[in-house]
Amino acid sequence: MTQNAENAKNTENAKNTENRGNTENTVKTALTPATHTTPPAKFSHGVKKGNILQVAGQVGFLPAEEGKAPTPAGPTLREQTLQTFANVKAILEEGGATWDDVMMMRVYLTDVDHFAEMNQIYNEYFEEQGLKAPAAARTTVYVGLPKGLLIEIDALAVLG
Repeated sequence: MTQNAENAKNTENAKNTENRGNTENTVKTALTPATHTTPPAKFSHGVKKGNILQVAGQVGFLPAEEGKAPTPAGPTLREQTLQTFANVKAILEEGGATWDDVMMMRVYLTDVDHFAEMNQIYNEYFEEQGLKAPAAARTTVYVGLPKGLLIEIDALAVLG
C-alpha cells in the first residue's frame, strides 16, 4: 500500500470513528405525537436514530382523547385505512420525515377479500399526496388485530 493510500485509509477510519461517537447519529429517540396515546407497554409508536425512522404498526384509531379508550375511525376498511395513514404520517412528521422518505411499508389485513379495496384506497391516497416515488410495499393477511380493526401499517423511512 502506498503512503497516500494508507493516509487516506487512516483518515477514513478516523471519520468513521468520529461518526460513531457523534450523539446525533447514535441517540435513539422515541416518537409519540400528540395525536397518539402513550403505548400500553414498553414500545414506541416510532423510533428515530440518525437518519433512520421506524414507524411501529399503526391502526385506524382516531386521535387520542384524554380519559377515553382508543376508538376506531369507523367500521369500514376505507375509514380505518385513511386514519391509519394519518397516524403513520403523524409519526413521520414528528420525526422530521415525509411520505417521500418512506422506503418500505408493510400492510397487514385481517381479510383477504380486502386486498383490492385496500389497493384502490392506497393508490388514491398517495396520488393525492403527490408522492414522487412509491415505497416498496408488502401486504400480508393475518388475524392478529384487536376485534373490529381491519388494517395495520408500519413504515421505514430514511431521511436526507
